[in-house]
Amino acid sequence: MERREFIALAGGAAVAWPVQAIAQQKAMPVIGYLHPGEPPDAPAVDSGLAAFRQGRLAAFRQGLSETSYVEGKNLTIEYRWAESQYDRLPQLAADLVSRKVDLIAAVGNAALAAKNATATTPIVFMGVGDPVAIGLVASLARPGGNLTGFSNFIGELVSKRFELLSDLVPEARVVALLVNPNAPPIAERVIRDVQEAARAKGVQVPILKAGTEDEIDAAFASLVEPRVGALVIAGDVFFYSRHEQLVALASRHAVPAIYAWRDVPVAGGLISYGIDNIAVWRQAGIYAGKILNGAKPADLPVEQPTRFELVINLKTAKALGLTIPPSILARADEVIE
Repeated sequence: MERREFIALAGGAAVAWPVQAIAQQKAMPVIGYLHPGEPPDAPAVDSGLAAFRQGRLAAFRQGLSETSYVEGKNLTIEYRWAESQYDRLPQLAADLVSRKVDLIAAVGNAALAAKNATATTPIVFMGVGDPVAIGLVASLARPGGNLTGFSNFIGELVSKRFELLSDLVPEARVVALLVNPNAPPIAERVIRDVQEAARAKGVQVPILKAGTEDEIDAAFASLVEPRVGALVIAGDVFFYSRHEQLVALASRHAVPAIYAWRDVPVAGGLISYGIDNIAVWRQAGIYAGKILNGAKPADLPVEQPTRFELVINLKTAKALGLTIPPSILARADEVIE
């Protein structure tokens, strides 16, 4: 071989080697984040709701960072928002699967859409009620399949909210329940649990349904006829996105209402009882990182929240003519005066 030919071949090999080495490197993992609501920066989202969603996202990223994954550095997150149009969730989930994301983080009823879209892509869910009852996993201890995540005790908590409201307004013999009919499995479970709790107290529970802003207005207008003495708001993401409307209507109709999110009493609502969402989203980030590192969803048990928050707005209680029992005040994590 002549010297010039050798140099040419060697040079070609030197050029080709880095390209081959780069091709053999593992691509940056991609997480698909599937949410049934609006993005934090949506024009119609108020500052409180934006901060709430940003806080949860920050907690999710924090959990990922604890497993050495940092968005934009060694991880990409693709976000999909259904903007409270739940019928869009199957399409959004299918889109993420078609893009071959390494994992889907699914919030609330988005988890069912994700499960129906893939039997192989790992899924970490959060904000889900009873994942066994709605068919997401085989059991909490051994979820099986490609899903795991975090239950939010939606059934148990809605019953607890009903009991708290009944203790707060003991004279109310009619306590309405507001649910979103666009999330059937969740709504059905909530209705069943509240009806069971109501029967034990001998209280009537008219079921109000609303999936749009106009339907929320109509639901509150219907409170007069059955002489509703109090109202339980189901923990649906759509209702949180409309919590300012709910607070204003509850004030206008002078009806004591209980919510799932601590932000609502801060915004003028009466009382809330729910999980510490920040802690759950952080743990979901940790689970996602573990799976990216090789863990299997089937081997990670579904976890349940251990911390709950009771928040009371005394100013709103006074406006409604209510006296908060000392037993409830003593249990409150935060009292707004």
